[in-house]
Amino acid sequence: MKKSFTWFTVIIMICLFVVSTNSWAIPAFARRYKISCSTCHAPFPKLKPYGDDFAGAGMILEEEEKDRDYIIAGDDLLRLNKDFPVAARFDAFAVYDEDKHVETDLETPWGLKLLSGGTLTKKIGYYFYFYMSERGEVAGIEDAYIHFDNIFNANLDIMLGQFQTSDPLMKRELRLTFEDYMIYGTRIGLSQTNLTYDRGIMLLYSIEKTGTDIVGLLVNGNGKGEADADKKFDNDRHKNFGVRIIQAIGDFMSIGGYYYLGKEEQDTEINDIVYWGPDLNIGVGPIEVTAQYLERTDSSPYFSAQPAEESKTKGTVVEVIYSPQLDRSRFFLTALYNKVESDLSDKVLCNICPVFLNYETATLSGTYLFARNFRFTAEFTHDLEKESNRFVLGIVSGF
Repeated sequence: MKKSFTWFTVIIMICLFVVSTNSWAIPAFARRYKISCSTCHAPFPKLKPYGDDFAGAGMILEEEEKDRDYIIAGDDLLRLNKDFPVAARFDAFAVYDEDKHVETDLETPWGLKLLSGGTLTKKIGYYFYFYMSERGEVAGIEDAYIHFDNIFNANLDIMLGQFQTSDPLMKRELRLTFEDYMIYGTRIGLSQTNLTYDRGIMLLYSIEKTGTDIVGLLVNGNGKGEADADKKFDNDRHKNFGVRIIQAIGDFMSIGGYYYLGKEEQDTEINDIVYWGPDLNIGVGPIEVTAQYLERTDSSPYFSAQPAEESKTKGTVVEVIYSPQLDRSRFFLTALYNKVESDLSDKVLCNICPVFLNYETATLSGTYLFARNFRFTAEFTHDLEKESNRFVLGIVSGF
């Protein structure tokens, strides 16, 4: 460390490290179906296979769907929830971030949001949440979509709305760390495209015989900003496409590949964007390892005719989760490695672009479930680029 901090802080951090990480789960579905959060999460917000199936079915437990839970109103084409499912999440953190202008910060609350999800009619569900406060501002809607399950009685699902284009890879909203998966949020030059929130359509198809899943995306490509003066959300005439193929190998391993093709236009200048990369997930006993490599190519990240230099950005994410008692654990450890490197930083600098052109961190995080819907977080991150450290203590609750 370049700067020292009190031994009292060190002792508190060490003590609380055994009772802790960041959570994105909510109890709305647990309340509706009268089941424990641990049915789908281990720990929350991380999904178990059953939780993946629940989400893939449009947030519906078909075996628990009862007519008495709905208002039929004498119309076979109307199926309203008797009780509108709503939940809230509150999370707060205390942060020590070495060498920053403000090193110690009480981010309380860091976020407060309302969530809802459930059935619209048979095989059609919905999910959305509204951030009433995210880092001190009203952030508005983030995830918001309608989910059509088993279209034409086939293993084909369609999601229509707003979601993250990285969701087919590693879901940022379900991570166990305060530290993010940085390559997904990185923007290059003046580009507005990354792999976070966007508007569009997602198709999901499963081949049960081979254990193969295929995900396709069609999105605007410019994020979730406001509509323009012409009431258009997309700021150019182009659409972006993505596909991911995941192959299961037994019950303990899967391999995948991701490809994303995009095009942006500003003042008649074009930037062609390509993401590609493999990923791997292995789960053996109490240890789960997920590794992701992504390479991004921009043909003209500053939309310049002269020179129009191509740039490459490479990202790596490796996450290891230790659950000593598997899905019954109350204590978890997470190790996370992030690396982003771009050759753009060697060519031209952009003072107005909030990008991480060269970023490398190692994180160790501890989680303790005080209750299924209340948890403590303690996390240490070392920045290998800047040779600095960050400590985070946090509480997260859903109700």
